[in-house]
Amino acid sequence: MKNKIKEIRKKMGITQEQLAKECGVVRQTISCIENNKYDPTLELAFKISVILKVKVDELFIYGEI
Repeated sequence: MKNKIKEIRKKMGITQEQLAKECGVVRQTISCIENNKYDPTLELAFKISVILKVKVDELFIYGEI
């Protein structure tokens, strides 16, 4: 599952560190999510969506099944 977190975060002028702090995780977690090396839990995905002010389904791109 790919995501648009980095793109949206940068448009909002938020650093990985700031996003991580607001989500209660370390910066490396955000980096891994943005680089598609880690899929966030539903709870974390919803936290990110609230902070970035988008619907959770707008953050993620689902590949073909």
